[in-house]
Amino acid sequence: MHAMLSHLSHKSPPSLPALFLSPLIHRRRRCCSSSIGSLLRRPSDLVVACHASSVGSGSSVSMDSPTPLPEASAASVESVTLDLKNQSLDGDGDSNRARRFRIEDLNWDNSFVRELPGDPRTDAFPREVLHACYSKVSPSAEVENPKLVAWSESVAERLDLDTKEFERPDFPLLFSGATPLVGGFPYAQCYGGHQFGMWAGQLGDGRAITLGELVNSKSERWELQLKGAGKTPYSRFADGLAVLRSSIREFLCSEAMHSLGIPTTRALCLVATGKFVTRDMFYDGNPKDEPGAIVCRVSPSFLRFGSYQIHASRGKEDLEIVRALADYAIRHHFPHIDRMTTSDSLSFDTGNNDQDIVDLTSNKYAAWAVEIAERTACLIAKWQGVGFTHGVLNTDNMSILGLTIDYGPFGFLDAFDPSYTPNTTDLPGRRYCFANQPDIGLWNIAQLVSTLSTAELINDKEMNYAMERYGTKFMDEYQAMMTRKLGLPKYNKQLISKLLNNMAVDKVDYTNFFRLLSNIKADLNTRDEELLVPLKAVLLDIGKERKEAWISWVKIYIQELASSGVSDEERKASMDMVNPKYVLRNYLCQSAIDAAEQGDFREVRTLLKLMSRPYDEQPEMQKYARLPPAWAYRPGVCMLSCSS
Repeated sequence: MHAMLSHLSHKSPPSLPALFLSPLIHRRRRCCSSSIGSLLRRPSDLVVACHASSVGSGSSVSMDSPTPLPEASAASVESVTLDLKNQSLDGDGDSNRARRFRIEDLNWDNSFVRELPGDPRTDAFPREVLHACYSKVSPSAEVENPKLVAWSESVAERLDLDTKEFERPDFPLLFSGATPLVGGFPYAQCYGGHQFGMWAGQLGDGRAITLGELVNSKSERWELQLKGAGKTPYSRFADGLAVLRSSIREFLCSEAMHSLGIPTTRALCLVATGKFVTRDMFYDGNPKDEPGAIVCRVSPSFLRFGSYQIHASRGKEDLEIVRALADYAIRHHFPHIDRMTTSDSLSFDTGNNDQDIVDLTSNKYAAWAVEIAERTACLIAKWQGVGFTHGVLNTDNMSILGLTIDYGPFGFLDAFDPSYTPNTTDLPGRRYCFANQPDIGLWNIAQLVSTLSTAELINDKEMNYAMERYGTKFMDEYQAMMTRKLGLPKYNKQLISKLLNNMAVDKVDYTNFFRLLSNIKADLNTRDEELLVPLKAVLLDIGKERKEAWISWVKIYIQELASSGVSDEERKASMDMVNPKYVLRNYLCQSAIDAAEQGDFREVRTLLKLMSRPYDEQPEMQKYARLPPAWAYRPGVCMLSCSS
């Protein structure tokens, strides 16, 4: 394992030709019985939250494909849907036909506090909290005529909440924490984590307070959490509050990522508190007062890798809490694992003799670790596909459900730069830059499985197998995703590597390039001077030498397209379904923030509406697909600190 992890200790991003192609994750293992991918055909499989089939280098299959799925693959998607019944975040299905409730009538079921050990103290005084998974604490943020800035009707529908409730005069009071929600049980979670590669000890919900858990009419469990609601025992020296600028970013990006088809926590609403919060945005000794705000985040669970790490770090006395937390997660969020039997034959050969067999049916914790690894790999592959950089991939910001969680200084790529990081705190090491995300995902998985090993839930072989599955799953998903982004008949490593090199050299806009690529015609007789016409809007200011490099690439690309036999129209439609026209660029967020800080929330709501349909042309919204203006590259826009 140490040899595997040594690959992750680099100080600088990998060279571009090796982008996302870490030597570690090329290695494959032979299955003794059946592969994880093939097991997606049965209800008791180890599902992955990305809802995509395991794909080899010669094929490209995904739930987003416009063409009919083969029979076996269709069955796999159906089984994934069934198994994710209690934690699905994608699509609203027939939720609009369910019964809608007033806030007072929601179905609360606070399993976390009912089934796990809690802090005996109920005060919010900052302290070390021992032998507990949570501390009971109520929201305490001061409000003064709070206002509802924005809201998500699709999230309300998932909660069985009548969308008319947003019109209630007391709604901002309820979702700023000023008025308690009847039936809830507010608490802050205890967790630890590695921050920038270093163990940070106890962290916890320092400004996030869970209001409680709901179970909707489809038996889905949803946790409602207020971010910026005041001090908790985990606040350390902070005030537990949040400002409007960071709250707008979190609200909008949560919903934008969902619409892009990427697993994420959601956001029900955003409330401006009417009070000011003092923040030093650049950590330069120049604090200023900013408008305060609170986001209501929604997720099946906010359990993180660090939720397990903190208890394993405290010695034998707390190891049983690691087991209890694992049992809780499996029982409520991975119930298919509890249903596994030996007839599933989930055994895998990881070596050359009988001693190297990993049997996942004999240890539910090993099966669980493998599924977390695969979900995480699939999530990060999806990030790479849309050019999303999280910015703070500490282990306390890693969801065990494979969701994007904790939107801080995130950023979508504008000009393609593999070393891009949106986080000023990440400079100059760029540990969490775009190109490093796949490897950091593996590093974080290694910390989680090490924790489970410390608690004697899994052994060394099972640890290594989980990490191996991360690598294999990431490559399968990444290759399938890039194949579909380019509309290719099969994965072509050389063609894609050359493309990424060209894009980096010429700083090509990531989103707009892939969107325009679908306009290329598979016509082998196209004249050289016409080959780049469909891409002229993104190939700006390139000289003769670079123009020739691009013409050379397009010629090879057209040859690949022509071999597929797919019509230009069909391919364009397919590519446009996976290459968004609109992403939440930082400068768009900043424009909405600037207006909101002056009391005008219209742009926030416009962006919410725009980002709900990122793959549609939306002709009336063309200006939101433009390249960033010059002012977008100033500090505080293109790059941000962790201050909020």
